[in-house]
Amino acid sequence: MPDAAMPAKGSGRRRHLLGPLLKREIRTRHKGTFGGLYWYVIQNVIIVLIYSSVFGSILRGMWREEGLGEINFTIVLFLGLIQYNLLSEILIRAPHQIVQNANLVTKVLFPLEILPVILTGVAVFNALVAFCVLLVAAFVLNVPLSWNGLWLPAVVAPLVIGAVGLAWILAALGTYVRDVGQVVTLLVTAMMFLSPLFYPIGMLPEGLRMLVAFNPLTVPIMEARSVLIFGQTPNFTALGIYWLAACSVMLLGRWIFEKMRGGFADVV
Repeated sequence: MPDAAMPAKGSGRRRHLLGPLLKREIRTRHKGTFGGLYWYVIQNVIIVLIYSSVFGSILRGMWREEGLGEINFTIVLFLGLIQYNLLSEILIRAPHQIVQNANLVTKVLFPLEILPVILTGVAVFNALVAFCVLLVAAFVLNVPLSWNGLWLPAVVAPLVIGAVGLAWILAALGTYVRDVGQVVTLLVTAMMFLSPLFYPIGMLPEGLRMLVAFNPLTVPIMEARSVLIFGQTPNFTALGIYWLAACSVMLLGRWIFEKMRGGFADVV
């Protein structure tokens, strides 16, 4: 009976720690700055202004060629950037999570597995702030958004679920091999251009289109634009497969993390 109760106690401890640690991490990111949490808003406003002004006039024609008419490229681009920034922040920071919290590794009762979850939570918070900026921008630019956008949680949730799994894997690997962070940074950059962030996937050659389809950003970016901007219902087949893949990655990531965590104290 005591053994059976252990998971429940451990689970309760993790839930108890998660909220306070998440709040502390969000506050710490901008501690000592004059802007504080407002920097989340400022950063997203600057990002959308830069990307839309630099790439807007160049790439808008690609969307016209796909028969999408005079859609506002700023909102199309920003919606994709929110999801790219969400995933890239998690992947880039994940390999350093255990090393940067080495003081917690030797604490037997501390659940190290929540560190990548906290990292993901901060990224989700940033994404929610960015989405609020998008809603304001759409109102200012008079861009109509569809009520089908209510499907957005179902579209973006598997991206977050899969990101948690990847964060567990990268956190474990990065503890043993410090070069993992450098490799991930390169892959994240490539992932930006191998996703339908700046262009509609239909304009790509067939061979390259298949490569882009396997990018973890492709389905959520396309489906988010489909429901929120173009007013369509989700592609439930693609979304179902994506959900299955994301859950599998999360389970695999947790398994790998648990298998590798035993040696963390020896290498940090």
